[in-house]
Amino acid sequence: MSSTLLHLDASARRASFSRELGDAVADAWRATHPDGTYLHRDLALDPVPHIDEAWTELCDHLLEHRITDPHRYREAVRAPAQAATWAVVEPLLAELLAADVVLMTAPMYNFSIPSALKAWIDQVTFPKMCLAPRRFVVAHARGGAYGPGTPRHPYDHQERYLRDFIQGHYAVDDVTFVGTELVNSRLDPALAARRAQHDDSRAAALAAARKLGSTL
Repeated sequence: MSSTLLHLDASARRASFSRELGDAVADAWRATHPDGTYLHRDLALDPVPHIDEAWTELCDHLLEHRITDPHRYREAVRAPAQAATWAVVEPLLAELLAADVVLMTAPMYNFSIPSALKAWIDQVTFPKMCLAPRRFVVAHARGGAYGPGTPRHPYDHQERYLRDFIQGHYAVDDVTFVGTELVNSRLDPALAARRAQHDDSRAAALAAARKLGSTL
């Protein structure tokens, strides 16, 4: 059976560590699925607009009429402004629903995710929306160290937010994170002594990304 991968890039940098990891996953996936469908959307290069009032009215209608099947969301369109909103949502949602695997690349910005990725999530997410049994992969990068046991772990609102959202709202248990830390050690004199840790983290993350992509 043919498989479909939706690859979402969100880094503002064209050459970034999160993109590097995402590409490693995607390249390995495509090598394993030569007949698969690869969908790529660059949310930084082609930003998704923020939701508006008409979008919230669509949500209200879905809630009121208990419409939980994403394929029926169009039924909520009732006014010209909502039709304009749906024109934004429909292609994004179609890509998401077509995917068997959703790959997000997400650098940490200010302890959280890029606003470009958050705008996409807001546009395609409606009440009581189950996306199981799709698989989600998040390839991420961080300037410092935020892993378990580090002093800054409580400030990690990147992996924690995405994991809680994907599992809690989308009801998807199959979510995997692969990432590299301490990338700022390449530039910041205060972190220069930890460059070797970053290099090890990057090498391990790339190896994990390639292995993961070949098993999706």
